[in-house]
Amino acid sequence: MTTQDYSSWIGRSETYADNLDVGHVAQIALSLDRPAPAQGEALPHLWQWAHFVRGQAYAELGRDGHPSRGSFLPPLGTRNRMWAGGRVRFHQPLRVGVPAERRSTILNIQEKHGRTGSLLFFTVQHDYVQEGTVCISEEQDIVYREPTPPKLEGSIAPPERQWGRTVEPSAVMLFRYSAVTFNGHRIHYDLDYVTRQEGYPGLIVHGPLIATFMLQACVDAHPDREVESFHYRGLRPLIAPTPFDVAGQLQDDGVATLWAEQGGTLAHQAELTFKS
Repeated sequence: MTTQDYSSWIGRSETYADNLDVGHVAQIALSLDRPAPAQGEALPHLWQWAHFVRGQAYAELGRDGHPSRGSFLPPLGTRNRMWAGGRVRFHQPLRVGVPAERRSTILNIQEKHGRTGSLLFFTVQHDYVQEGTVCISEEQDIVYREPTPPKLEGSIAPPERQWGRTVEPSAVMLFRYSAVTFNGHRIHYDLDYVTRQEGYPGLIVHGPLIATFMLQACVDAHPDREVESFHYRGLRPLIAPTPFDVAGQLQDDGVATLWAEQGGTLAHQAELTFKS
């Protein structure tokens, strides 16, 4: 595949507003099997990913059900999209039912070559602003890979956990999370497509959903601590409906290592820091 020059897209930005509607927050809570915060209360960590979603008309969707690139992100042909990881800093909570906006900028575009072929990495900066204050700062790494067989095998055994929980990613859970994030990406709900067209053995668990479960398990284990930052990355996909575990351990008083594991090997990793 011939690489194009995407340098002119670096620095491109957009702003999108959202009211953080209390009814939508209640639907997110149901999709995650969590209590729903009320009007004016803090939006739980990473729930911003189910807001600030710019919808697309059917004619603007690609064959994979995801929006065709060419407006904010450049056109990328038949490459398959996956989340690679990101870095989030929590300055103060967003509050439910209070208007806010997300300001997004493309920071970098870089091509790498791996076992599955050419990989095009995009780093996008998001600032979530409410009442003139930046509440959350985030960098997302998104990867677009050539349509070649994906990497499915894990090789790293998980460390000894201090806390954890098992998640059963049913088709209904994946559908609900796709619904609340208005995510039409077919790898999460269309079994025929994901197996025949992209070569996976089953439906793919959303990267943001995995990250949300990892962080929430840590918060549940340390209810008196306040999260400052969260760095996460995916090593390989998690396949539904096989259960997976989210777990973690404290490295010192202010840092925790988190992970998601399936079949005895790591699939996602993260590092979380608490505010002192």
